[in-house]
Amino acid sequence: MAVTPSYRALLVVVSLVVLTGCASTSSQSASRDIGDPYFARDLPGLPDGWDPMMSPVDNPILEARRLGNPPPALVRQALLAQHDRWEGTPYRLGGTSRHGVDCSALVQNVFAETFRLSLPRTTGEQVHEGRPVSRDELAPGDLVFFRPPGIYHHVGIYIGQGRFLHASSSQGVRISRLNNSYWRRYYWQARRALTPSHLAQRLLSDVDA
Repeated sequence: MAVTPSYRALLVVVSLVVLTGCASTSSQSASRDIGDPYFARDLPGLPDGWDPMMSPVDNPILEARRLGNPPPALVRQALLAQHDRWEGTPYRLGGTSRHGVDCSALVQNVFAETFRLSLPRTTGEQVHEGRPVSRDELAPGDLVFFRPPGIYHHVGIYIGQGRFLHASSSQGVRISRLNNSYWRRYYWQARRALTPSHLAQRLLSDVDA
């Protein structure tokens, strides 16, 4: 059968979308912490009634700074606020918005919105950002990478206390535990694009603007 130019163009577009994606996890344990309901609402760091559209006067980052919280706590709080903004967004391979997003696009968006830091679009590029850090040195804001079965890698953002923010292929944007049996098995490496102190400086300079 002859391949028409329009059909050939469609194949190219599909191939490009696949190359920008990240891990597509078929196992339910990849996006669900064993035996527990979704627990992100119980995580410390955000005040009761937090609204991501609050005015700067009510901004929890400003409140955290007034309380003298160290940089890792400020970064963690900012990432939890981003979780609230993105929560409910479905996973979509190649997606870059709140209508649907994949793992590397979520990381790219969160860093741009929160820290005014431009990261590459794909997992394959993000894994070369910054410097490597060992698992026992993880700090809020570090990128964590996984190599599950299949052709895709997966990336999320460490938020502290053994948890990371990511776009799960089966449950969308959520917070998961690193010691979940699935993620522990396929954990690959971590990278630090900027230290928590530098991320906090960018965060606070944006709040003051």
